[in-house]
Amino acid sequence: MNFEKLQVWQRSVQLSAALYKSLNELRDFSFRDQITRSGLSIPSNIAEGMTRRTD
Repeated sequence: MNFEKLQVWQRSVQLSAALYKSLNELRDFSFRDQITRSGLSIPSNIAEGMTRRTD
C-alpha cells in the first residue's frame, strides 16, 4: 500500500502545513523551528514506517 493514500498521512501533511503557516510570523525562532520540525516528522515517520513492510 502507498503511504500517500493513507488518510492519517494526508491529515498529518495538512497539520504540518498549517503549523508552518500559523507560526510564520513568530519571532521566537528556536521555538518555531522546534514545532515545525516536530510537525514535519509526523508524515515523515509514517512514510518511513510504510517502507519497512512490518506490522
